[in-house]
Amino acid sequence: MASATSPPHDEAMLGFRCGETYFGVAASLVREVGRMPRLTRVPHAPASLIGLGNFRGSVLPVLSFARLTGRSEGDERRVILLDTADPLVLAVEAISALTSGEHVCKVDVEALARGAFSGPARPRMRVSAGETRTALAVEPSVLLVSFLASGQEFALPVGAVQEIAPLPDSIASLPHADSVVVGSIAVRDMLLPLLSLRALLALPDIGQTARARIVVLRIGTHLVGLVVDAMRGVIRVAESQIDPVPPVLARGSCEARIQAICRLEGGERLVSVLAPEHLIREDITARLLQTGSTEDEMTKTMSGEAQEQFLIFRIGSSTFGMPIETVIEIAALPSKLGRLPKAPAFVQGVMRLRHLVIPVIDQTMRFEGTPAHGARRRVIVAHVGELAAGFVVDAVTEVRSIPVAALGPAPNMRSEETHVFDRVATLEDGRIVLIVSPQELLDRTERDMLTGINEAAAVAPS
Repeated sequence: MASATSPPHDEAMLGFRCGETYFGVAASLVREVGRMPRLTRVPHAPASLIGLGNFRGSVLPVLSFARLTGRSEGDERRVILLDTADPLVLAVEAISALTSGEHVCKVDVEALARGAFSGPARPRMRVSAGETRTALAVEPSVLLVSFLASGQEFALPVGAVQEIAPLPDSIASLPHADSVVVGSIAVRDMLLPLLSLRALLALPDIGQTARARIVVLRIGTHLVGLVVDAMRGVIRVAESQIDPVPPVLARGSCEARIQAICRLEGGERLVSVLAPEHLIREDITARLLQTGSTEDEMTKTMSGEAQEQFLIFRIGSSTFGMPIETVIEIAALPSKLGRLPKAPAFVQGVMRLRHLVIPVIDQTMRFEGTPAHGARRRVIVAHVGELAAGFVVDAVTEVRSIPVAALGPAPNMRSEETHVFDRVATLEDGRIVLIVSPQELLDRTERDMLTGINEAAAVAPS
């Protein structure tokens, strides 16, 4: 129940209502009051934490006063921002006014919060890009973003890709534009020129597909959108599987845009790696980047601020992110997974990814309590310490670069289950994306179990 006392008559408080009872918090702790913002739900959070909200650029936990005090929930549409030791937001039904009346029960919000988040805080593990090379990936490798154009598979180095976005219905056409220029679209605070990858590579036009995507490519200090037919995913390719294009084939204008060929799946799957610096003809680049009112808007340069790349995925109605350097590959969920005897309950099965046997974990069950469903289900194969594990998600939506300034530590909710979220990203539209730390997805006991699975799978017949 609430920690409430009769306040001194001269102490100013902000009053609020829960049900038919009025309470108050010390006015000196109140930063501001307002309406309930759009919230981002945190899986496995304590019941009183109804989500995270973006308050003037700060991501803060929003706590339900009714749940904190064990009362019946009402329509909590108002919030009180409190400058407590760990800033938090209190969701209430209605706010009355500043008062010092004897009929108002003073609430010690910090004591309530400590009771709700009583779990021990443990240090978060942060793994740098250089530490993701594990015993399973000792051979030097390259991370690529792959996609389709006219039925052929191409790829770009992940460092050259700024983000991946759906192709909108409305595209502004450019007068007297080259045939490779599709048009332009507004992306946040800039106009982005769109170029057809098919036309750039002189591939046959097979018509627009519903799965068409825009690969936002960084060329120098400028951004250009490449229209592709569909995304394949993120793949990590060993350097031994990458061959340079033979010189005799690199003489033509089209072939010169391909810098290497990847040989996957025993040579049956060939992926052409594009050279970003040679992809667009100089005359097209010059026209796109020449000065002028419209062109100036299209050629806004990047601010130069530090950025990090994340794989964005969806589980249920929630959106999450994972550092791209921890991703080994994205694969379609096989129709049937292999089974191993004595596998722990959290392992759905195993799948083969080239020479590796990967344990598959349905992360949707852990985050949402229901298994993944739908045709877009994917397996994100990621580094977890010295292991590689696959996590089933409902959909992988994009690869996105996020400014470091838009990243911040996740509020410390002092919960073992919520420790998998080490940071939050605040996007330009105000949305909050929880950043998953793969190292925290499995505890020590689970990692030991997976090590045993890998050892058993290594000796099992294919």
